[in-house]
Order: sequence, then structure tokens, then C-alpha cells
Amino acid sequence: MVSVLYYSMTGSTKKMATAIAEELGVEALDVKKAASVPQDGVLFMGSGCYGDKPGDDMAKFIAAHDFAGRKVALFGTSGAGAGREVDAMAEALKNKGATVLGTYHSKGRAFVLVNIGHPSKDELDGARKFAAEMAKLG
Repeated sequence: MVSVLYYSMTGSTKKMATAIAEELGVEALDVKKAASVPQDGVLFMGSGCYGDKPGDDMAKFIAAHDFAGRKVALFGTSGAGAGREVDAMAEALKNKGATVLGTYHSKGRAFVLVNIGHPSKDELDGARKFAAEMAKLG
């Protein structure tokens, strides 16, 4: 079994989380609604990028929970598409005992008009491919 948790302010990361969840046959859950860390299989976690970091709700969720022995796959969206939010999540999760299986990131909408149309169909297809590959590693 796999789980998908995400934080999205503009909807870009939610689109990616939904594509990943559909590929895996599960539902994506907003991290603000998650009371605990799902315990089975690979945990997919994603966030938008806010000042080169994941959203506050995602950062707080990671800080508040134990990830010892968990396998995680990380994804994110950002205006620049650089993946700094994913790198920050990876570091925080490794410090909490998680094994990071892999990462995926793409451009996302920034502010109101920057990167409209991202993640694109190709980027979402890449997220689906990433999901299938990571699930096999779990």
C-alpha cells in the first residue's frame, strides 16, 4: 500500500499529488487533514516551494512525526522548478530516520501569472512515471 500527502497553496502541487495518487490507485490527502503518518508502504510527500522551503504545514508535519524506518518518495513544484523544497524535505526526513527513495519536481504556478499551465501534461506524465517507479522500490 502507498499513501500520498501534499501541501499546495496555488493548486500546482495538488495537481501533481492527484496524478501520482491516480497512478497508484489511492487518494491524495492534504497534509493539513492528516493526523498521523500512514504506516503502510511507500509514503509520497509533496509541497510547493516557499522561500526555498516546503510549506509551513508540511514542515510542521515532518517535525511533529517519527519517520524512522519509513520509505518516502518526494515531489514538489516551484516557480523556478529547481526543487529546493524537495531537497529541504529530504534533509528533514532523513534527520527523522526516513529513507528517501527518490525525488521529482517541476515548475508550478508562482504568484498569480507566473508559470500558468504548470505543471504541464508532460510534467504530470513524468510524475506518474515517477510514482510507478518509486512504488516498485517499496
